[in-house]
Amino acid sequence: MKVRLLDIAHARSGDKGDTANVGVIALKPEWYPVLAKHLTLDRVVSHFRDVIEGGVERYELPNLRALNFLLHGALDGGGTLSLKTDAQGKVYSTAMLRLVLDVPDAEARAAGLPAWNGK
Repeated sequence: MKVRLLDIAHARSGDKGDTANVGVIALKPEWYPVLAKHLTLDRVVSHFRDVIEGGVERYELPNLRALNFLLHGALDGGGTLSLKTDAQGKVYSTAMLRLVLDVPDAEARAAGLPAWNGK
């Protein structure tokens, strides 16, 4: 089943120097295991491959039902050095929420995930 991250999570982002920090929080407790399993480091690296120059780190925060990603080399030097329009990396949360996850049908139904029809 195709599931939009936007439909199952909230996200916030900001800057720490040249690194964008993106937190992704499950909207329901039962959806966190799906995030932890399917919003992988490789998936995020692939999603942002054309807009970051460094590596990506992933941290699990199960008590908060959240994942935190650090996108290194994402801000062209950071807030005070960058000429980018979004030098603080606020748009990265919106970009993250555009991800579509492939979740096995049985797992998606068991967690009560909303399906996305691609429109």
